[in-house]
Amino acid sequence: MSTKNTKPVSTEPADERQFAFDRENYKWVIIGLAFIVIGFLLMAGGGSNDPDVFSKGIFSFQRLTLAPLLVLAGYVIEIYAIMKKPKN
Repeated sequence: MSTKNTKPVSTEPADERQFAFDRENYKWVIIGLAFIVIGFLLMAGGGSNDPDVFSKGIFSFQRLTLAPLLVLAGYVIEIYAIMKKPKN
């Protein structure tokens, strides 16, 4: 016959529940979201009210280079915010 090893029941209170992220992580998440939102806002627009009129504004530096870089930087910041370990 096999014997069962039982563990004594602990009378100490269980660990307090903690959030998945630290306060600093949430700060980085908000900063990353701000970068993403600003990037998408800079990409918006550039159209014309008249479909027969071509607007060269859609090929501006702001829409083709700056805005996508801001969105990409925002996603990198989000990854950093998720992967960063708390100081505790």
